[in-house]
Amino acid sequence: MTAPTTLEDKPDGPATTDGARSPATRFGTMAMAIAIVVGLLLGYAGGLLTPGLSRPGDASAEAGFARDMTTHHAQAVEMGLIAFKHGTDQEVQTIGGDIALLQQGDIGTMQTWLRSWGLDPTGSEPRMAWLPDGTEMVRDGLMPGMATPEQMTQLREAQGTELDVLFLELMITHHIGGIHMVDALLDQSDEKDVVQAAQTMKNTQQTDLTNLRNALERIQQG
Repeated sequence: MTAPTTLEDKPDGPATTDGARSPATRFGTMAMAIAIVVGLLLGYAGGLLTPGLSRPGDASAEAGFARDMTTHHAQAVEMGLIAFKHGTDQEVQTIGGDIALLQQGDIGTMQTWLRSWGLDPTGSEPRMAWLPDGTEMVRDGLMPGMATPEQMTQLREAQGTELDVLFLELMITHHIGGIHMVDALLDQSDEKDVVQAAQTMKNTQQTDLTNLRNALERIQQG
């Protein structure tokens, strides 16, 4: 459902005299690329370990959540990579990299669930249809908290402190929306492993929110 993420060299790293990126910078980018792949593989492994005692149906809350949260997470991965590669604040770079790694792993887990349930990774249901009145939460095709195409373009083109602040603001909104989606799933599902994984996502994003808000306050006051 989600196209593989492509990493570009960080533009703010030291350059050699001929304009080429330094080995240290290339190593940092390569290390993140490898870490993303490892995170994805661990996510797949985690999904494979989920017992197949029951198989949620195509229109189930579990299947809908896995499909929609994959899309939701994919945008967070892109935003995190932008912050990691192009941010100027070290904490912003670290937060962005961590979010990209963890959410790519979650994507692997959710896509493995769908395969183990014998379900299509995309499905035919409208966005958020797995939640009662959930389709009303979709605005211009976007699920709760997701950045608009215009905001994503602005983030890709931003530089310096503007990028750092915009990333933090957008990711705070993104995480709040994601937590609402997790809460909706927790209210409906009794699939033990799905509930456990969703609760872990929520706990992680709540911790992220604290770090994101603290970083934003520090930068804005600086």
